[in-house]
Amino acid sequence: QLQLVESGGGFVQSGGSLRLSCAASGFNLGHYVIGWFRQAPGKEREGVSCINRDDDTTYHADFVKGRFTISRDNAKNTVDLQMDSLKPEDTAVYYCAAVRSITTPQAMCESGLTYGMDYWGKGALVTVSS
Repeated sequence: QLQLVESGGGFVQSGGSLRLSCAASGFNLGHYVIGWFRQAPGKEREGVSCINRDDDTTYHADFVKGRFTISRDNAKNTVDLQMDSLKPEDTAVYYCAAVRSITTPQAMCESGLTYGMDYWGKGALVTVSS
């Protein structure tokens, strides 16, 4: 079965850290641009961090730049999102996604929702208390 599964969500106090992991089954993440998106209650889904398939170039949205880091481990077929200095406004369901037709991580994060993804995970809830 071809799918993405997120893990690592949870509850943390403001200023704390969490690490999310996105694991693929049935296909090789190395062939895809991978992104993390999030959706807070009552808000639209937005791109957070994305990573390229060939050179591991990364893109981070301004609202997480300097706090979040995306990385991939091709041996494990996973892409992780390290989240530091978390804020209450980071509270959301976080989804990972994979796409082949988009060629840069910036395009995936900024425009990918318009063009569509090949795969979506079911999401992991991150709650940051003040």
